[in-house]
Formats: sequence, C-alpha cells, structure tokens
Amino acid sequence: MSEVATLSPAVEKPEHVPASAVYDFDYYNDPGLVADAHNRILEIARNAPPVFWTPRNGGHWVLRSHAAVFKASRDYESFTSEFVPQEKIRAMMAALPPGAPHILQPIPINVDPPMHTKFRAPLNIAFSPKAVMALRDKIRALAIHLIEKIKPNGKCEFMSAVAEPLPVEVFLEIFGLPVERLPEYRAVAKEHIENIGVSADPQETNKRLHKITAIMHDTLMDRKDNPKDDLISVLWQTEIDGKPMTLNDMENFCVLLFIGGLDTVMNGMGHGVRHLAMHPELQAELRADPKLIPEAAEELLRRYTFTVPPRMVAKDIEFEGVKMKHGERAFLFLPAADLDATEYPQPEQFDLKRENKAHIAFGTGPHRCLGSHLARVELQILYEELLSRLPEFRLDPDKPSKFHGGHVIGPDNVNLVWNV
Repeated sequence: MSEVATLSPAVEKPEHVPASAVYDFDYYNDPGLVADAHNRILEIARNAPPVFWTPRNGGHWVLRSHAAVFKASRDYESFTSEFVPQEKIRAMMAALPPGAPHILQPIPINVDPPMHTKFRAPLNIAFSPKAVMALRDKIRALAIHLIEKIKPNGKCEFMSAVAEPLPVEVFLEIFGLPVERLPEYRAVAKEHIENIGVSADPQETNKRLHKITAIMHDTLMDRKDNPKDDLISVLWQTEIDGKPMTLNDMENFCVLLFIGGLDTVMNGMGHGVRHLAMHPELQAELRADPKLIPEAAEELLRRYTFTVPPRMVAKDIEFEGVKMKHGERAFLFLPAADLDATEYPQPEQFDLKRENKAHIAFGTGPHRCLGSHLARVELQILYEELLSRLPEFRLDPDKPSKFHGGHVIGPDNVNLVWNV
C-alpha cells in the first residue's frame, strides 16, 4: 500500500471557511511528515496560511504561525482544552448505572482555569526545578549505563536503546511504578496515543484510558495504604478544595502523567541526537566546549519542536482573519510556530548564537508543559554523556529514519554508527 493511500478521506469544506484558508495536511499520515518530519514542517511554515483549515481527519483548523499559537495558547476562553464541558461530564457521571466505570479525564490537561489551576497545584511541586535538580545524579547514572552498554557495538538503534528507556525509567521511579514492567506500560501508552484522533467515539477513548488505570491499579491501592517516597504517594496525601483525594481523582491524574511520562521526551531525544549525527562539526564544537550544551539543547528544541496540543473552539469567533465556529477543532502546531521566519530569521538553521532563543516547544499559557524542567535536564545530561563517551557518531546510511505524526511527532528509528 502506498503512503498516499493511508491519508484520511477529505471532507467537504464548510461554507464559512474561505478557499484561501484551506491547506491539505494530514497530521497523522502526511507522506512528507512520515518521511522527514521537520522538512515537511518547514515547508508548512513557509507555504501554509498562518491559520489554515485542512479537510483531513474530519476537517479541522491548524494554527501554524508563532503569533497565532502564542495568542490562542493563552486564550482558553476561545480555545478550550475541555472537549467535553464539565457540566456535561457531571451529567453523564450522574446517569451512569451503579458499578459502572467512571468517565476518565486526563487532569489537569483537559480542563481550563480555575479548575485547571487547583488540580495542577500539587504537581507543580513534584516537577519544580528544585525537585528535578535532586534527580540529576540518578538521571546521569542511568544515561551512563545505557551509553556504556552500546558503546562496544559500534552501532545502535538509538530510540529503543537509549531514548526510550532513559526518560521512561526516570519517570517510573518518580511516579512509583515498577521499572521491570516498562514494556507493558509502553505498549498500553502507545496503543492509546496511536488511536487519539482515529476514532471520535468517547466510549472508545474511555476504554483505552481504563486500560491504563487497570495496569496501575494494584500499585495505586498499595500506595494509599503504604505510602513511599514517590508521586503516587504524595498525590494520595493531597487535598483538592479541602477534600481528601478520591480514587477517581487519582485515576484522572495518573492517566495524564502516565501518557505524558511514557511517550514525550524520547521524541525530543531522537530529534536532537539525529541532528548531532548529521552534523559532526557540531559534535566537535560541543566536545571542545561542553558548557555550550545547554544552549545547544535549547536551539535543538526550537528547531525540532514535536508536540501538537489539541484545542476546541469554545465559541464563534474571528481569529487572525478567519471565522471559526463553536465546536470546531484547532491544533496548536508548535513545531511550525518554532520555524516561523517572522519570529526566527533563517529558522531552518541551527544557530548556537541565535539572539532569540525563546522557543515555544513547551507551549505557553496555563497549559505550559508541566515536565519542561525535567525534560531540559534529561536532554542536557544525555547530550553531555553521549558526546563525552562515544566517538563521532553518524547516521547509518542503510537504515534511514522514519517518523510518526499525531499529537507528538517523532522518529520511529534513529540508527547510529561509530568507529570502535
């Protein structure tokens, strides 16, 4: 089957959408995206309207300019994260028969302020810069272990050998889930992420989320009675609006943390290491002066931003010159926003001396990425240890990378080779 055949069917353009605002893009299966993600994203940043409507995946808006993304990210009254209003959720919950599984909500990402604020508060401490800095030694020890394991081989598939186990094992330790079950956890997280947007049926989504809570259930209940030094235990001891944490609240928190912790940072690692493998001169510069690595990590995040947060238009509005209707979907296309030439001169260039390093890779506004501090530390330590322990590495020319689209865009494989 050809890549083109995998495109979702195109739907008819709504009357309120002008033809000039239409740009054909399938954020899951666009052939250019799966062949070389950020080359295609750069093309979109150059050629697509700042805000465009695509007929793929049921038809939806894409906000690709830096200005549009920045503005919409902060305007939760127009671009809501509540795809199902809380009033409707409460009515649906009240109508459930006794004993029926409750409706799961990834909290706090799927609610807006003020509800978002009170549910995010207990997580801010766990992912604060101070808390993350206390993990540096553990993160470094794991990075060293994984790199030394592959070093004698002269080659590796980086995503499976390092990019997956490093952030996932760190997260499991923070969270309090047994590391030895990592393959099980990754499988169920991947199943959910790959099906987001494939089906609009909320019952199917709820089934997948309950599959995630089921795999954590024994650990959750054990920590309630036998607290340890982990995030699950901390959450059990947290009050929301002065009320003790309930199992429903715990499961809502945990599905979000589980999905984010098991599938996000590894994509950033893959993009960054792939760039380093394509640029031996940058490897040499960073090896000669490791103090430049934090700056390099930030510029890599800008050049290869990889998350696409979904929103829903909360009311009929005119935004950046186009009319949007209540209930339409709008994706904040952060990867294109960070390649916007109006914000970053020569955005395709990796530039350590770039004056404007204020990227939007972690989003902005109330839903800015909770784990940004942890991600930064993990990326910097990975680059430090990889460059200090491996000789010059390059991409295997016989095994080119392929990519996946969706709400987290990343490489499926990054095959490296080096001399031993």
